[in-house]
Amino acid sequence: MRRYLRIVVLCLACGFCSLLYAFSQLAVSLEEGAAGSGGKPQAGVASWVAGGGRSAARGAGDRGTSARPGRWDRYSLKIQPIERMHLAVVACGERLEETITMLKSAIIFSIKPLQFHVFAEDQLHDSFKGILDGWSFLHTFNYSLYPITFPSENAAEWKKLFKPCASQRLFLPLILKEVDSLLYVDTDILFLRPVDDIWSLLKKFNSTQIAAMAPEHEEPRIGWYNRFARHPYYGKTGVNSGVMLMNMTRIRRKYFKNDMTPVRLRWGDILVPLLKKYKLNITWGDQDLLNIIFFHNPESLFVFPCQWNYRPDHCIYGSNCVEAEEEGIFVLHGNRGVYHDDKQPAFRAVYEALRNCSFEDDHIRSLLKPLELELQKTVHTYCGKLYKIFIKQLTKSIQARYDRRPKER
Repeated sequence: MRRYLRIVVLCLACGFCSLLYAFSQLAVSLEEGAAGSGGKPQAGVASWVAGGGRSAARGAGDRGTSARPGRWDRYSLKIQPIERMHLAVVACGERLEETITMLKSAIIFSIKPLQFHVFAEDQLHDSFKGILDGWSFLHTFNYSLYPITFPSENAAEWKKLFKPCASQRLFLPLILKEVDSLLYVDTDILFLRPVDDIWSLLKKFNSTQIAAMAPEHEEPRIGWYNRFARHPYYGKTGVNSGVMLMNMTRIRRKYFKNDMTPVRLRWGDILVPLLKKYKLNITWGDQDLLNIIFFHNPESLFVFPCQWNYRPDHCIYGSNCVEAEEEGIFVLHGNRGVYHDDKQPAFRAVYEALRNCSFEDDHIRSLLKPLELELQKTVHTYCGKLYKIFIKQLTKSIQARYDRRPKER
């Protein structure tokens, strides 16, 4: 008899606990319902950046987090944050269209989500917002807008160094303090394969390397630095900073050897003295300063092949980028304004094809044949004679885009 009573008491206790759990779940669901009513969560808005610069960050397709976490977290699975590739660009003057075309090329082919950091003059901000907000249906990128900011000391000198605002890139490690790694590109860059692939080069850095760039020239006989430079430069022909991959955490931590003092200097301390010493000897502005820094710290630079920064110099006097001949162009760099004149029509043809392309699948798939026909009209130029290298990797990238499952696009 006593055994049966124990069983009855145990059953009653279990039933009572079940009722308590059911009521608690009901309360949680009612609480979440009240907190979550009102439609879709809002995308986050970034805060002010250091130094007083305003960051107007907009999430393209990002889901907001619950406004009232707390008890819900006890019953939900922990979701790992999605890794984003950080891409920075600086736009001043008449560079809006170029920049938008570059960003479009990055979006079309990339796999992982992108975080754009757009530094632009104030009068360009509304235009950038209008266009990038119009792409929010893609759910593949976020962006942040920043003003052009330089150190108060020599601010005017920094701004006009080489091209307007170009030297802003030197200060990215100091402005984007929360960003670990970053790909900086000039506005006249076009991605012909996923950003993921150049981003993966970060994993190839050894323990001393902090940044990656391509050589300025492959052929020393037509090199600029080795023939005309009046300052130190990296390697045999210098490096080009139009495409620059950075581990910014390492940059901020490193103490750099230099020719101004026997004491090694950190990134934030070396830039102003470097400008003061060499401002009368540099031609290409911030790129020259980077060459000087890596001349004294060669172990800190990872050099990637010319196909990751393919410029008219690689074909204007005949082909001198072997990697591009073998595998095609990965990143096209239309410097010297070749997207907007008739000097290098092959470069212009690729630019116009991507500029006019929309994000609709059929448009992207169908751009190849018209582009090839346009490129065939350029064979009277040295670069045009190599027109197949302009579409070799592009063809593979477009095919890979459609081979991926829809949830990865």
